[in-house]
Amino acid sequence: MAFARNFGEVQIHVLSQYHGYKEHPEIYTLSNLDKDGNPSGKHPDKGTLFWHTDGSWRERTGQATMMYSEIVPEVGGETEFADMYSAYDLLPAAMKARIEGRRAVHNFDFSRTRRHGEDPLTAEQKAKVPPIAHPILRTHPDTGRKAIFLGDHAEWIEGMDYEEGRALIEELNRTITPQARVYIHTWSPRECMVWDNRCTLHRATGFDESRHKRVMRRCTIIGDKPF
Repeated sequence: MAFARNFGEVQIHVLSQYHGYKEHPEIYTLSNLDKDGNPSGKHPDKGTLFWHTDGSWRERTGQATMMYSEIVPEVGGETEFADMYSAYDLLPAAMKARIEGRRAVHNFDFSRTRRHGEDPLTAEQKAKVPPIAHPILRTHPDTGRKAIFLGDHAEWIEGMDYEEGRALIEELNRTITPQARVYIHTWSPRECMVWDNRCTLHRATGFDESRHKRVMRRCTIIGDKPF
């Protein structure tokens, strides 16, 4: 957490059930271990298995995320990254024109229920994270480069029919994450990785939750409002 504070303000995640350390709620813990330290057979957060950018459902979104690997499975449990600079650069001109000036509404309740419906947000948690609109095409505040800002938390597009907007989001999320342009990180124990949420999407890969152990600790730095 001290390392994370070098980058800025550390987010306290709305999902308090993932606060692994009572005295340090900024640390978000992902673990499939039961109370006895054995594999529980349950994935801690299925939403992490889909392309997303951390904190896109807040007005001030995630700047950087750092992940620390405490225990890693023998097979699976990698983290994949997709570059959103090149995703924009490689879009067909017609698609660039179609998304220019458009804003997608990011809704954590939507993505959480969709991917992890057996453990939905509480009424109190939902009230803390109302849907928020962000530009699909954002300008990175440090580099000035354009990047796609989307992912699994995006539910609909302002000014479009809901189903039409859903279809466009799904199409874009597929287009901007071709496997040939994805970096796959295979974790070793006690590694720390830091990435820029403003120009990447990421997701975890699956593993056998009933046989293997996976414990990861995470801090996310609060950034700015996308523009």
